Amino acid sequence: MPYSGQCACGCVFLKIAGEPIATRQCWCRQCQQIAAGGPTNNAIFKAENVSITGTLAHREWKAASGNTLTFHFCRACGTQILAQSSARLHLKTVRLGALDAGHGLRPEAIIWTEDAPPWAMLDPSLESWPQQPPAPPPVG
Repeated sequence: MPYSGQCACGCVFLKIAGEPIATRQCWCRQCQQIAAGGPTNNAIFKAENVSITGTLAHREWKAASGNTLTFHFCRACGTQILAQSSARLHLKTVRLGALDAGHGLRPEAIIWTEDAPPWAMLDPSLESWPQQPPAPPPVG
């Protein structure tokens, strides 16, 4: 498995069998709320390549994009594990913080920059989108 990880308390484990389709940093308001004011940093994988051991809790809400987002987190410690959009059920967006240290992934793009606070430090070398970018290319 190229990637593995776990929650902060060790009740949830994940294994990922493939490489990410994209890696992104998201500054939407909802991500800021779940990330204590900063962005979430994420890797998007084929859903079939992500396996979870342990019990996740989840919450759903309608995002600014109009899609329903489902956030999955450890029910014991609250660690964010992944999110999934109703528009792309074939993909899972894994939080980089849930992956084991040394994974080597970093955001390649920044999204929802129009929602970033004035003090946010946005890497000017990364592709950026003021709102929701186009969907990642189809996966084979």
